[in-house]
Amino acid sequence: MRIIVTGGAGFIGSALVRYLVLEKGDEVLTIDALTYAGNMASLKVVEDNPLHSFLHADICDRAAMDKAITEFRPDRIMHLAAESHVDRSITGAAAFIQTNVIGTFTLLEVARAYWNTLENEPKAAFRFLHVSTDEVYGSLEGGLNGNTLFREDTPYDPSSPYSASKASSDHLAKAWMRTYGLPVVVSNCSNNYGPYHFPEKLIPLTILNALAGKELPVYGAGENIRDWLYVEDHARALDIIAATGRIGETYNVGGRNERKNIDVVRRICHVLDRLVPGDSPRESLIRFVTDRPGHDARYAIDATKLEDELGWRAQENFDSGIEKTVHWYLDNSWWWQPLREAYDGERLGLIAATAGDEAVAP
Repeated sequence: MRIIVTGGAGFIGSALVRYLVLEKGDEVLTIDALTYAGNMASLKVVEDNPLHSFLHADICDRAAMDKAITEFRPDRIMHLAAESHVDRSITGAAAFIQTNVIGTFTLLEVARAYWNTLENEPKAAFRFLHVSTDEVYGSLEGGLNGNTLFREDTPYDPSSPYSASKASSDHLAKAWMRTYGLPVVVSNCSNNYGPYHFPEKLIPLTILNALAGKELPVYGAGENIRDWLYVEDHARALDIIAATGRIGETYNVGGRNERKNIDVVRRICHVLDRLVPGDSPRESLIRFVTDRPGHDARYAIDATKLEDELGWRAQENFDSGIEKTVHWYLDNSWWWQPLREAYDGERLGLIAATAGDEAVAP
């Protein structure tokens, strides 16, 4: 297969590229604008592989996208390029609208133009996979492992600028299928974790702060619940969805691993205390900070459709996946140390207080 992966120097994108090139033997063109979370070091294992090529470009650049797709002539486009951090979207929404909405529109138009040049079997086989998030569905009621789950037919109810921009892009992708016939498939995933994860996100931030003896910030009381998906399981799911998913359908991808945020942080502390003992338990570093504005209470994915229809199963549970993740960070300071020098874990996404407002935690 000849596959274009947008956002392939990011966290999930690079996991997908590594899987396609090293495990599947596909020929991959990675396209990435290399914003703060794009990192060529995440592609180091494929940088000299003849099956992999890289294009430094913005998906909003129509001319660059036209040229890339026309010259590479992909069998699939797997679109992961996105601004994805909720906290950053709170104070900088414009970048999320530009990349997630305008960028997706640009890619859909370029893909449609290319697809219309194909004939017969190549045209029938072409797929555009649009990769999205469970955050478009909003917040679930119920506590840990409650009865309600996000299904593919759950109404959209986004809470943040990030999730609203992704919801917009999902609707665009479906509309290009219904109006123009472009063979689009959509996936919506739960929270990912694993190697090469930018250290502003909860799990890598907790690992690296705990190693450094720094405070471990937890929003609110830490009661917010997420369904955790190991990134390499997600990469396998995306390949299966692109290969065998039905055109126009959505497939939810989740690990069936619901955890409260506070329990995630405590689990990481326990693993690190066992692997790298310190002077005191790392749980003592936990600090509860002012909650994120519009913080959704619970996400949980029903992956039954993907499991039953396409035969995918997560290979990692949370305990096995977090062990692998912690070990990876312990063994790969060459990757994360330069990032920590540029981003040292400061709080993001705070709305500036006005007169009379309660002061927010740092």
